[in-house]
Amino acid sequence: MLTVNHIDVFYRKSQALWDVSFKIDEREIVVMLGANGAGKSTTLNTLAGLKHPSSGTIEFLGQRIEKMDPHRIVLLSLSLVPEGGAFFPKMTIAENLELGAYGRKNRAEEQESLEAVYQIFPILKQRSRKLAFTLSGGERQMLAIARGLMTRPKAFMLDEPSYGLAPLMVAEIFKVIKTLRERGTTILLVEQNVKHTLRIADRAYLLENGRIVLEGTSKRFLEDPYVRQAYLGL
Repeated sequence: MLTVNHIDVFYRKSQALWDVSFKIDEREIVVMLGANGAGKSTTLNTLAGLKHPSSGTIEFLGQRIEKMDPHRIVLLSLSLVPEGGAFFPKMTIAENLELGAYGRKNRAEEQESLEAVYQIFPILKQRSRKLAFTLSGGERQMLAIARGLMTRPKAFMLDEPSYGLAPLMVAEIFKVIKTLRERGTTILLVEQNVKHTLRIADRAYLLENGRIVLEGTSKRFLEDPYVRQAYLGL
């Protein structure tokens, strides 16, 4: 579904990603691990078209996207929920969700997407006319994910969806991610909650200093001595 081949990414003269290659198959949950500053968010932003690689290629569903603008990538059904969610606080929940479908002209599809989102997040339906800033931290993250789902993504990228949330809400967010995969959505996940993430992921990549240094199944990562010591504290 998604293939990244030997991309280099710069911020002005500073290189952030070095010869990064990886792939994601349909209906997989793939997690990208690494310390802060390793290049995880840069990778997602590059896939979303917010950054363009200086070299290398990115293919999504057989189409080259490395030089595409973000709105065109979204219309191809590849969507990103950035770290922190980035919602519109003085708009209602319903208005935030409607903006998620902006650019899609089929009103029937928009209504279908809305009903599907409300099935996954019933609390958002109950509070659809409330202003977004009135939501709790966990509910705001739900809104950010729900708005991303309004684009009807075939592949969905999530950047630190559990950051700053209470343990019960973290469990709820991971439950939602599993539900999305069960419904056919492919997931690329960046997450600091390594143990919880590896339990639901199919495969993983480890980024360090802008380079992929380890890849394999979640089982391999859970058993790897370096990962256990550096990222699981075992």
